Amino acid sequence: MGISKFNSEGYHDPTAYAALTRIENAAKKTYRPLVYICSPYAGNVERNVSLAKVYSRFALQNSCIPITPHLLYPQFMDDSDPEERNLALFMGMVLLCKCEQLWVFGETISAGMSGEIEKAKKKNIPIRRFTSELVEVTNHA
Repeated sequence: MGISKFNSEGYHDPTAYAALTRIENAAKKTYRPLVYICSPYAGNVERNVSLAKVYSRFALQNSCIPITPHLLYPQFMDDSDPEERNLALFMGMVLLCKCEQLWVFGETISAGMSGEIEKAKKKNIPIRRFTSELVEVTNHA
């Protein structure tokens, strides 16, 4: 529908049009989509957490709101407890379904990441791949 250059009585109203257009443009500039950060956690946890922070910052710098469950849940849940790990994975999947995109980082795909990728595919959530150096990988198929 858009913004009309005319008021409700049909008269040309450039002042109101300009003001409403500025408001609409400002709203578009402030919009930040939720993106799910998918990267390894287990293994070298210290290194992987450090990289997940870099990936989250990268999303933020690209005008997105990063959702990175493996930076949050290990702070109060025990990843070595299978029951808590499964609960954390479940909660991550719930968050994934709220996101507009899944961003996969790194050259290694862990079992947890594989599950997240499959869930995104089933839910038709767009998936973007990046190297650990933050270079987007495009498929030429």
